[in-house]
Amino acid sequence: MTGSAWVRRARPEMIRAGTQLRSAPLVPDIRLHLASDPVSLWQRTELTSGRDGLDPPFWAFAWAGGLALARYLLDHPETVRGRHAIDIASGSGVVAIAAAMAGAAAVTAYDIDPVAAVAIRMNADANDVMVVAVCADVLDQDNLPVSGADLVLVADAFYERDLAGKVTKLAERGHARGAAVLVGDFGRAYLPRDRLIQLASYDVPGQRMLEGSDIKRTTIWALP
Repeated sequence: MTGSAWVRRARPEMIRAGTQLRSAPLVPDIRLHLASDPVSLWQRTELTSGRDGLDPPFWAFAWAGGLALARYLLDHPETVRGRHAIDIASGSGVVAIAAAMAGAAAVTAYDIDPVAAVAIRMNADANDVMVVAVCADVLDQDNLPVSGADLVLVADAFYERDLAGKVTKLAERGHARGAAVLVGDFGRAYLPRDRLIQLASYDVPGQRMLEGSDIKRTTIWALP
């Protein structure tokens, strides 16, 4: 099945059936379609798509890095106000939504999962903000960040070596073109700490199902 056909079948009704629209941890002003049972949602997604071996529905969970970065943007709106922001590996779109709420001039959220793009649009609508959701693998595209994008946002993308390397290259490319780069991560194995500076830290609640502990101390980093 082609990606476009899968997008057409990824109806909002399917997302609503496997999630509940509720306030997100640490950022209660933001509501997201979140899943309480990851296994059943994963199985339902595969059945709906007609394909086995799909990636987990990362878009249906509130990951620590995204929540912390969203909190930081809301706490420090001057970092995003008036900027053209892109959110890489957006997942639920929580970071993109926070950027829009904090006053970004424009926000584009990228994710390789077509269902994530649908969920991001639904979540943005639920929070009355405008986010352009794009289903695309952008990490190898030299033309990104596009001209005019002056803020690159990344959260929870350093858990695999190859992925982390590609994300780091995109972030550095954007930084070289004049964009600010903000990262939310609790210190995963492939986070390039030696290239980053710490800006703030948050205790993110509700992470036992995802990260194995009730509270995850999560840091906001920047490319200097």
